[in-house]
Amino acid sequence: MSLIHLNAENFEKVVNQKRVLVDFWAPWCMPCQMLGTVLEDLANELPDLIIAKINVDDEPQLAMKYNINSIPALLLFENGKLLKSSLGYMDKEQLKSKFNL
Repeated sequence: MSLIHLNAENFEKVVNQKRVLVDFWAPWCMPCQMLGTVLEDLANELPDLIIAKINVDDEPQLAMKYNINSIPALLLFENGKLLKSSLGYMDKEQLKSKFNL
């Protein structure tokens, strides 16, 4: 599965689905770019997990809603409920362990 790009219009619909890992990022953030590669690999490896990205520059209201003050920030939702969050870069194994993927 490929990565989904979220915005204010589609955010609620997407996170109210099964398990969704949301990446708050920005194109100027080097750790975000590195994490993006990891998330692409993970999307191919775990087709049942929805992986979504939110550009904080384009969607500041969503970043504010979830108190995102530092990026990259990952939030794991299941059926609309926030289960876990994490800040900063992680490699694939760290990410899988942190979020029980």
